[in-house]
Amino acid sequence: MDLKTAVKGYQFAERAKSELIICSQLTIALAGFPEMERPGGKRMLVLILEAVRSELEFAWKGTEIADFRRSINLLSEAISMVESENYGAASIKMSESISAVTTAAQASWQVLSEHGLI
Repeated sequence: MDLKTAVKGYQFAERAKSELIICSQLTIALAGFPEMERPGGKRMLVLILEAVRSELEFAWKGTEIADFRRSINLLSEAISMVESENYGAASIKMSESISAVTTAAQASWQVLSEHGLI
């Protein structure tokens, strides 16, 4: 990985990690919503998840780091699970997606560290 890709990869991964953690927390919270509030909450959550997926797509296109593609695929699965109201399984898929972007961040960090930039 070259330095430019490492800088972009690290930046994208750290941002995505934060967003995915928030999404996971929102998914867990949605499961506890009163029945009447869940449909609206679910629609909003799906919109947020799709926005995060769009950001991950941007990261993938800008860096071609394979872990971003893996994270996108896992997040897509999580979105389908949220739509099916399978919140526990969706949260697990989001955790796997977080792990993928964490791996991208680590690989980028390693390159930056080797060049004395971190």
